[in-house]
Amino acid sequence: MLTADSELLDEVLRVSAAASVPVEVAPDPGAARRAWADAPLVLVGDDATAEVASRTLPRRSGVVLVGRNPGDPDIWQRGVRVGAEDVVFVPDGDEWLANRLADAAEGDLRLASVLCVIGGRGGAGASTLAAALAVTAVRAGLGCLLVDADPLGGGLDLVLGYEGADGLRWPQLVEARGRISSAALHEALPAGSGVAASGAGRQRLPLVSCDRAEPVELPAEGMAAVLDAGRRGADLVVVDLARHRTPAGDVALGRATATLLVIPAEVRAAAAAGQVAQWVGAATTDIRLVVRGPGPTGLRADTIAASLGLPLAGEMRADPDVGAALDRGIAPARSGRGPLAALCQQLIPALVSRSAVVGRPDRMP
Repeated sequence: MLTADSELLDEVLRVSAAASVPVEVAPDPGAARRAWADAPLVLVGDDATAEVASRTLPRRSGVVLVGRNPGDPDIWQRGVRVGAEDVVFVPDGDEWLANRLADAAEGDLRLASVLCVIGGRGGAGASTLAAALAVTAVRAGLGCLLVDADPLGGGLDLVLGYEGADGLRWPQLVEARGRISSAALHEALPAGSGVAASGAGRQRLPLVSCDRAEPVELPAEGMAAVLDAGRRGADLVVVDLARHRTPAGDVALGRATATLLVIPAEVRAAAAAGQVAQWVGAATTDIRLVVRGPGPTGLRADTIAASLGLPLAGEMRADPDVGAALDRGIAPARSGRGPLAALCQQLIPALVSRSAVVGRPDRMP
């Protein structure tokens, strides 16, 4: 626990005693430097965020920002600056914090990889790629959760053919807080077992979908609760992000194992993507480019990647069957054939780890 706030420290020590988990206390970042790398969990008091950010301590997993004022709208931004995966308020979040401490003390807690996908401009194909990655993961035998984080994107339920499926959607989840049951969440969501054309398709692909009839602003706390539950019950969580910055989007990016920025092979699209990459880079560090081509002038994907200073994850080649399939409610990459499916089959092994463990620095970018 890194804090010089005695009242905040008393609250945390009370919770840790109830959870029977010992806590080492450091009053400043200098004193915390060794434990910062080694501890399975780091709690940063809200009073210490400025010092932590200025000391440029290395990014690591298992950082939680602890505050006492739930009404402070800026605390989520401070959490992003210190690389926090979660923000919790005491005493309101005592139960969640006790469970998080217990998880860290038990060790070897497996968490899913989180893959965020965002378009460099409108119509880039990010939502299609996000859905195709989730479908490909299911075909590969991975447990996957797909999260629609773009309320104005038209709905990933249409992309998967889930629009008539029963289950909870974001309007019923916006009030979610703290630790929620992973199994209960997965069972309560719209899901289908026909997203793949092979026997692997018998595995469910649950979706946290937006609702076109009842659009809502996604809250940071709700996104944190949903993603954490998803990570405890799957191998991969895929998040389709909106192109504008939101607190919920920052939460997703803060948990991202990697983020894919999708753009067409066009000069103006590359310019727009540069602006998106700037704010995405403020919330996460591992950003990779996916270029959709060929472009009208033959602009090369590696040239675009070099101009943006981003690694090229892959090229999304034209796939004439995808558009028609989407209009018929057939999930992209369902058959496992075609350029889009081939790209996803290339990306999944490179971006997904089944051995993510709380407290291991290699979990984070």
